[in-house]
Amino acid sequence: MELGTIGGIVAIFAAVVVSMILEGSSPTAVLLLPALLLVFIGTFGAAMAGGLMTDTKAVVGHLKKAFTGKVPSGHEVVDVIVGMADRARREGLLALEEMARDVEDPFLRKGIELTVDGTDPEEIREILESEIATKRAQDKVGAKFFGDMGGYAPTLGIIGTVIGLIHVLGNLSSPEKLGHLIAGAFVATLWGVLSANALWLPISNKLKRISELEAAHMEMLVEGVLAVQSGTNPRLVEQKLRSILPVRTVPKKSAEAPADAAAA
Repeated sequence: MELGTIGGIVAIFAAVVVSMILEGSSPTAVLLLPALLLVFIGTFGAAMAGGLMTDTKAVVGHLKKAFTGKVPSGHEVVDVIVGMADRARREGLLALEEMARDVEDPFLRKGIELTVDGTDPEEIREILESEIATKRAQDKVGAKFFGDMGGYAPTLGIIGTVIGLIHVLGNLSSPEKLGHLIAGAFVATLWGVLSANALWLPISNKLKRISELEAAHMEMLVEGVLAVQSGTNPRLVEQKLRSILPVRTVPKKSAEAPADAAAA
């Protein structure tokens, strides 16, 4: 589980609660059911109206991915590809058929199977890159949905405030009620702005970031598959793929090797 999103959201709400307490107000003062219903249900409905029903059905999956999705690490898969490159050079591409069955990554397994079947390199690249493009398009739907919610939420909050102020104007004959009613009217704006900036926009950005990393990982696999098919030296395959990996995914010993070589 990647804890960045959970930790960030908890930090935001903790900061809001602590600020309210330091200001001398009670956090429960903003827990007004009408404002919460208008902002959250209204925001979801607005985002739903701007897309297709299939987009809405996939929201739960995208939300789960934002909170529990794992960032792909290419370190282990590079070792697998290097092993395949070595075996392919020694025994031929057909020897990879058995290894492909044990590969957990379905994208890599598909690429190796295409290689074993003797598919032309350009066709392999076209097929795999089309799959990457499809995945990017699917991920974009989820990020857009939550991004739209981040745009609609403040506006729904303002609508709630206007409704509350209308109620205030209807009670001008009771001055003792005005303070409470005015405070309640602005709660909707608070939740609109807070939910947009503490929930929906961060979730949208998290989904975009995960999608970028997954797509980059898949692009690395494409290069690995093509290198195996072309019979590239395993050492060159390893160097090429590790150069594509983000710095933080490179093994410590590999990252320190250049420094040791320079010192020598």
